Amino acid sequence: MAIAKFPSVVIDCPDAAALAAFYAELFGWEVEDKGDWFDIRPGDGSNCISFQQVDVYQAPVWPGQTIPQQMHLDMIVEDLDKSEEVALSLGASKADHQPGETFRVLLDPAGHPFCLCLS
Repeated sequence: MAIAKFPSVVIDCPDAAALAAFYAELFGWEVEDKGDWFDIRPGDGSNCISFQQVDVYQAPVWPGQTIPQQMHLDMIVEDLDKSEEVALSLGASKADHQPGETFRVLLDPAGHPFCLCLS
């Protein structure tokens, strides 16, 4: 028996508004401002990613574990090059270490790693 309609991911970051805007643009979702907390959702409201403002934030170091990655998102895409170009134009950066050929590791504006993965 399911106890929840859908899972939500909460991401700590130094600027919740900016990171919510980055991911909302990347996914084509809407932003809901709740002060130091922002939610993004698709139009049908079926999913949610939340961004929580943290005063003393330290970006993860990837692939090292000096400061663990904490979490990462895998995004299924049809075209790696085009998807990477869009993500970079929105403020992502490409990680120096790229361990595979069917996915790309990028860093969001707060330094969290995320992967663009071929479907």
